[in-house]
Amino acid sequence: MLNQQLVNVAQEVVAALKDRQWKITAAESLTAGMFQSTIASVAGASAIFDGGFVTYAASAKANLLKIDPQLIQQHGVVSSPVAGAMARNASQIMKAQIGVGLSGVAGPDSLEGHPAGTVWLGIAINGQVKTKCLHLDASQGRQAVRQQSVLEALRIVLNELEK
Repeated sequence: MLNQQLVNVAQEVVAALKDRQWKITAAESLTAGMFQSTIASVAGASAIFDGGFVTYAASAKANLLKIDPQLIQQHGVVSSPVAGAMARNASQIMKAQIGVGLSGVAGPDSLEGHPAGTVWLGIAINGQVKTKCLHLDASQGRQAVRQQSVLEALRIVLNELEK
């Protein structure tokens, strides 16, 4: 059910991006490429998606996305500033109109004092960054948290494109 929801929303996102002739990219931590894989599962995605980043470790966020290590140290990886920086920097590096950043705790253990299911999404649209904190039900396991994170990110992107 959730997998079909992911595909359906991804198809709508790809179509909306094609209509605008825009590109999308992502920097993913807890989802480890699932957002990008979901986008790429849609036929014709190459018109709107050139590539992105999987930055699981803080060092990868600093090295690949050029996120200031002090920002990570000050706020932690599971935070609004870091998710926003992931989205913004990914979009700048990839020259995409939309960048998505996903950072959070898939579980089952907590991270930086945040319980499993805590997820920060960053969405950068033409340089304007918005963030949102999700508190997802982690009782269904890591995969469910990751899928729900991707679904919510896709829905936010679609909502922004429909404005």
